[in-house]
This record gives sequence, structure tokens and C-alpha cells, in this order.
Amino acid sequence: MIALEENPRGAESEALLQAIGIKRVFGRGNAAVTALADVHLTVPAGAMVALKGRSGSGKTTLLNILSALDEPTEGQVLLRGKEITGLSSAERSAMRRKQIGLVFQSFGLIPLMSAYENVEFGLRIAGTPKRGNREAAERALARVGMKERMKHRPMELSGGEQQRVAIARAIAHEPGLLIADEPTAELDSKMGLQVMRVFRDLVNHAGMTIILTTHDPGIMELVDHVIALEDGRIGSQTTNNAPLI
Repeated sequence: MIALEENPRGAESEALLQAIGIKRVFGRGNAAVTALADVHLTVPAGAMVALKGRSGSGKTTLLNILSALDEPTEGQVLLRGKEITGLSSAERSAMRRKQIGLVFQSFGLIPLMSAYENVEFGLRIAGTPKRGNREAAERALARVGMKERMKHRPMELSGGEQQRVAIARAIAHEPGLLIADEPTAELDSKMGLQVMRVFRDLVNHAGMTIILTTHDPGIMELVDHVIALEDGRIGSQTTNNAPLI
């Protein structure tokens, strides 16, 4: 099993997330394609981890399984020591609403809603009690540096600002785990750095654990751990003792 080393920044080192013997096969018979094979992974709490690899290496498939959006063909995923594989669709959805935040490459904001309304609407869709939603939305926007812009609609925001609003929507319910699929892919390097600084602040000051996928070599210098996927298997893992942010 490949286990990541203790977070050099002093964050908690116990395992937040574990993947044990993960295999994912799409299709059957001669048409079967193995996207992941025998993946073992342990992610410590309070770390920022990047999954890298070429297209088709299995990054997004693994991310979907770790976030309980998809089920593996074989293997287990444990979150805080509790198995989340094998749950029903409704149980997985309920678990994500409480414990996991999701950020995607496309911001997915509703154009006619302000930044605040997008975050508050996300809380309502997630089924959180309406009481306290305003405070939770404003707190999340403040964490990503967007409270001053919360009345602006997406078209009035830059790409980096829109992604920060999307992050606020993902963390408004205060999950322990944030999972992001190519969160800086549609941003230029300056805006991408802004988003990565937000992630670092969430790790250092909100105690979150973040797992993201990326093709950007520059991102590798900004995270605590890098895991390289090759043809559906973990090829290597490295630890940055002094990430640049």
C-alpha cells in the first residue's frame, strides 16, 4: 500500500481517506476496459493532494470513486474509518451532503443568480435547514475572499472569482473533505494561483483535506503530496516538504 507521509506543515496525520484494492472495469466481455487496477491509497487529514497523469490514466475515475459518485468494481473506500462503498445511491448522496464538497472544472454557477444566491441555493439543494443558510453562505464567501463581491452575478466576475464562488458553494456545509476535478484548467496562471491560495488557506485554517486532479506541472509545487497514475495504477508518489504556498 502506498501511504503518504505526514504532512510537513504539522497538520493531523491520521488517515482521513483510504482506498483499498480499488478496481474499476467498464463494459463486459471483449469490450471490457479496466480503468483502475489494484489501487491502494491512504490520505492523511489536513493535506492537499494532487492526482496527476495523462488523459485516460484513471484520475477522474478514481476521484469519482473517492467522492462516492461512482462505485468500484472491486475494493473499498473508507472515510474516517467508515466504509462508503456499497452504500445505496440515497445513502451516498446523504453522506456527500454532510462530509464532502465537490468542485469541477466548469464553474456551474447559475447566471441569473448573484454569488450569494448561488451559494445559498446550493445549501438548499443539499437539503440543509433553511435557518442559518444566510450566515453559512456569507461565511463561505468570506473564506474564499468573495464576500465583498457576493451581490455580483457570474457575468460580472472574472474566471478566478467564479471558481472561488464555486468553491464557496462546495464548502458552505463545512465538509472535512474537498474534492476538485481540474479546478484550474480553465483559468490562466494568475487566477489559478489565486484558487490554489484559497485551497491552502482552507487546509491551514479550516482543517480541510483537499484532493484534486491536474495536468498543470506548476500545481505540483503547490501541494503537499503528488500521486502519479499510469494506466490505472499508482506509478509513484512524492511529498513536498516545502510547498510554494
